[in-house]
Amino acid sequence: MAGIYLHIPFCKQKCHYCNFFSIASLKQKPDFLNALKREIAIQKAYLKNEGVQTIYFGGGTPSMLEKAELNSIMEELHKHYNIQPDVEITLEANPDDLSREKLKIFAQSAINRLSIGIQSFFDDDLNYLNRVHSADHAKTVIDNALDAGFENLTIDLIYGIPTLTDKKWQQNIDYFLASGIKHLSAYALTVEPRTALAHLINKGKLKAVDEQQSVRHFEMLMQSMEAAGFVHYEISNFAKPGHYSKHNSLYWIGGNYLGLGPSAHSYNGISRQWNVSHLTKYINEAGQSESVFEKEELTLDQRYDEYVMTSLRTSWGCDLEHIQNAFGKRYSQYCLSQAQAFLREAKIEQRENRLFLTQKGKLFADGIAAELFID
Repeated sequence: MAGIYLHIPFCKQKCHYCNFFSIASLKQKPDFLNALKREIAIQKAYLKNEGVQTIYFGGGTPSMLEKAELNSIMEELHKHYNIQPDVEITLEANPDDLSREKLKIFAQSAINRLSIGIQSFFDDDLNYLNRVHSADHAKTVIDNALDAGFENLTIDLIYGIPTLTDKKWQQNIDYFLASGIKHLSAYALTVEPRTALAHLINKGKLKAVDEQQSVRHFEMLMQSMEAAGFVHYEISNFAKPGHYSKHNSLYWIGGNYLGLGPSAHSYNGISRQWNVSHLTKYINEAGQSESVFEKEELTLDQRYDEYVMTSLRTSWGCDLEHIQNAFGKRYSQYCLSQAQAFLREAKIEQRENRLFLTQKGKLFADGIAAELFID
């Protein structure tokens, strides 16, 4: 399974916490779309005609595109790539872009999965994050999306927001569960360097994030979702059986994917490359010069580390037999040896030849993975 990610860099305004590449102006949108189509054509050999089963419009705010623009991009992709009949095509969207009419238009387009950035159902949390939409509008948009026929629907929520009490966080979870939506992505609020959030916290204008609050919220989330029959198939993702995101799964099982657009990343198991995070440079050079991206050939150690980092985050676990076959016996022995302390602490459990994070271990996922790295 292969995937294509398209980075659409336009936003109405920048959220305080966001460190993704985006700009709050549509002035260059026509030139960007032309450059994107050039890159689509010139990169067609990257996936080596492998069947594409997932296409993901991310950003930025891809829902700022019009139906004709989306369809034009899809036509270009079909010209150059082996798009499978059952391809999952996801559009990220903000509630403020999703009128009832626009939802109906998207439902009639090639888009068959909608990912809505709700973040919270409380206005004070949304104000802290500098989101454009209100809590009431978020609820209306969910109802309208379901009415428009988007059965394959997911929303994003953020926990650990200083204004988000434990009671309110549980209400967010309960509202999601009552909606009938079958997929949830939930992320801890992270203060990234050089973001507005970091600046405002440093200036004392916003309350700092409390790590213990984030831990409590994550524990509440895991318990509530498990009780409701959701599978915690990746650290930040929960789904009812049969409703996993193909695109999310592709990243975590180490599949090949091509990233198109400014700042987009690509990976083919051997190398990684990433496009320039500058819109004008991308527009001027995409499809005409390799200087639009940088490339890194991965060593065997780096490929092992990559596998450990991604697989350990999932419900499928880290497969020691796969490590031995793909990297060599030395690597599988090293991995199991490094895992012993976490096995004793009940942060990892071993079932046959696979290592899995326990609920306790999921609180320390990144640190545990780093201890298993060889590089």
